[in-house]
Amino acid sequence: MLRMLCRQRNPFIVLVLLLAPWAGGLELWSDDERGSRGDLDVAGKVTSLASNAPSDPILFPDDFSRTTLTRLRLGLDVRHNDWLDSELAYEQRARWLSGGTGLGAGGSVLPAEAKAPFRLTQLDWEITADDDSSYRHEIDRGLVALHPEWGDVTLGRQAIGLGRGTLFSAVDVFSPFSPLEVDREWRRGVDAFRAEYRLSTTSSAETITAFGETWEQSAWLGRFRGYLGDIDGSLIFGKRAEDFMVGATFSAIVGEAEVHGELALFDTPEAQPDSTLWGGDRLATKLVLGSSYTFNVGNGLTLLGEYHYSDFGVKDAEDALMRLQDSDFQKRYLRGDTQILGREAIAAQLSYPFNEAVNGGFLVLTNPTDGSGVVSPSLRLDLDRNLTLTTNLFVPWGAEPKNGQLRSEYGASPVSFFVQAAVYY
Repeated sequence: MLRMLCRQRNPFIVLVLLLAPWAGGLELWSDDERGSRGDLDVAGKVTSLASNAPSDPILFPDDFSRTTLTRLRLGLDVRHNDWLDSELAYEQRARWLSGGTGLGAGGSVLPAEAKAPFRLTQLDWEITADDDSSYRHEIDRGLVALHPEWGDVTLGRQAIGLGRGTLFSAVDVFSPFSPLEVDREWRRGVDAFRAEYRLSTTSSAETITAFGETWEQSAWLGRFRGYLGDIDGSLIFGKRAEDFMVGATFSAIVGEAEVHGELALFDTPEAQPDSTLWGGDRLATKLVLGSSYTFNVGNGLTLLGEYHYSDFGVKDAEDALMRLQDSDFQKRYLRGDTQILGREAIAAQLSYPFNEAVNGGFLVLTNPTDGSGVVSPSLRLDLDRNLTLTTNLFVPWGAEPKNGQLRSEYGASPVSFFVQAAVYY
């Protein structure tokens, strides 16, 4: 095994495997008198995605392709005292592509390789690269957090999530996940200042400023949130890049079910070619409605359902490739404003813990407009407290592309098999 990894130029993954016997976390120091502590968290992942694409040589030069991704992540968490913490995360990653992958080089299943939005500078460097491989390293976290009596203040590169949705989001404007992204563990960090003031024991006011290279690439948001019994919600307003936005979220317990929703309106500088939900062309809407319920079956069978609407999506899949040539749409697509390529999506997900070490899942994702979709059964094995193995199968349906032209959103997706081994300590 080690010889194979060395031949694939994976020295950092080899290091993870060599250190695995000492898994369990590394305590660097601890001072009970001062209340300080330093911990080093290490994670190593080896991922492989094999894909068999639809037969269209224009979009997919080779029917079969394989993508291999390896990552080593080092996280330093320091508690200086009761009111001051800091965090630093450094990541190395290497990616290999085989075959003429075309549109199928990982798609939305693997973590994005595009530049992270809302950063003053990327702090993401290339070590080596050629036509079919890349080796990079990145500082993905770097923050200090203050905890005064009245709230919390965080400054630096950090992960920020604002939504209530599980697969989709309307208000998650900072590096959101895509609905088919299997490895959803680490949201990419953004350079931000975040301050939250507790108005009462059940409510707070917050300001978030995320810095881009220019003001037009930056964001400022205000948020009020609170809860009452089994209901919690938030109101959000401000600017995301060149958009002005207002949004709201809620979640609640109704009977024995959980329900949640998100709504956001964006006043955009450019017109939306397919018009918008409200009939104009500049007030774009994103909406998420969802619910989950755990049935009393065996160890507990959980069903999640979500609906997503987005005016940033393409009404007709046949126009998608043309729209991707437009600089405004391309910028939104890479930034994550369009979590789905189309305008509507419906998803249902079943999850079931067979025992403490084995968890199964089954996802169905569809575009109700063109009738295409993807089914994805999954299995996660916790081999011990430090080692996990995850597998996913992706089987799409829908009208396949023809002569380089998309005919449905998911009909152009390859049949794919994902497997990942992860070591944590």
